[in-house]
Amino acid sequence: MASVFNVILPVFALILAGFACRRLGLLGVNAASEINRMVVWLCLPALLFEAMATVVWEQIWQPGFILAYGVGTLGIFAVVLLWGLRRSGSLADASVQGLSASYANTGYMGIPLCLLVFGDAGMEPALIACLIVICVLFALAVVCIEVGLQNEKSVWLAVRKVFVALLKNPIVMAPLLGALWAATAQPLPAPLHQFLKLLAGATGPCALVALGLFLAQKQAGPKQRGTGLVLIKLIAHPLITWVLAVYVFRLPPMWAHAALLLSALPTGTGPFMLAEFYRREGAQVSSTILLSTLGSLLTLSICLYLIAP
Repeated sequence: MASVFNVILPVFALILAGFACRRLGLLGVNAASEINRMVVWLCLPALLFEAMATVVWEQIWQPGFILAYGVGTLGIFAVVLLWGLRRSGSLADASVQGLSASYANTGYMGIPLCLLVFGDAGMEPALIACLIVICVLFALAVVCIEVGLQNEKSVWLAVRKVFVALLKNPIVMAPLLGALWAATAQPLPAPLHQFLKLLAGATGPCALVALGLFLAQKQAGPKQRGTGLVLIKLIAHPLITWVLAVYVFRLPPMWAHAALLLSALPTGTGPFMLAEFYRREGAQVSSTILLSTLGSLLTLSICLYLIAP
């Protein structure tokens, strides 16, 4: 419990900092949106580009783990998306809900937790999970949202508009450009690499502060708690991934344990970034992030007890 608490406490502290700044009037009513825009246009693209441009493919090529974690994560996303689409009829809103139920906080919590539990060996599964969540799942959600926002009757015009929108979207283009750079097998120039690392390092803290700012604002209309999404994220996601890792792909113990731990992480700030950026309903997303982070104190502790030697 102590190790989980040490990882989760800074997350709550950053959310509380944003909450306090808004309530004390230190930051204005538009601060959450403006900080989030900075994350979407500067920090997160830098993180995505740097991650793809510097990745060592031989180090992360673990097909069994990629399939177990990837299928579990994308499966949850697809099921919740279809459920949300059936209820609301909005592909954009359903995509945000699907992301909320499947987007684990692999970067800000997963990496330090895996290093604490597995030592240096835990870095590899944590990095793979980060790439799946941030570069694959996040990009897929953006594509679904862009498709859902189109109202063209002509299929050709709709496809063209989605394609142009994706080309202009930094979250989609940054990892693609990073992968192209990686294909050249050239290291990033030192000043550029340092610039990217500085921006990338601000992604998590700024997104969490923006979340706190948003939570401090009075929300109009009925509040949506997102309890169902929290239960899916903290219980269904790790359970499905564990079955895939152990019984389907028969991963070695360390990799299976890492898959369980990484899938049991609470919802990260990615869904909130998209909800704010695309002006979707943010109350349910912010509630899901907060409640799942709180609930993960229990679920992660249970997971750590189960995988303890």
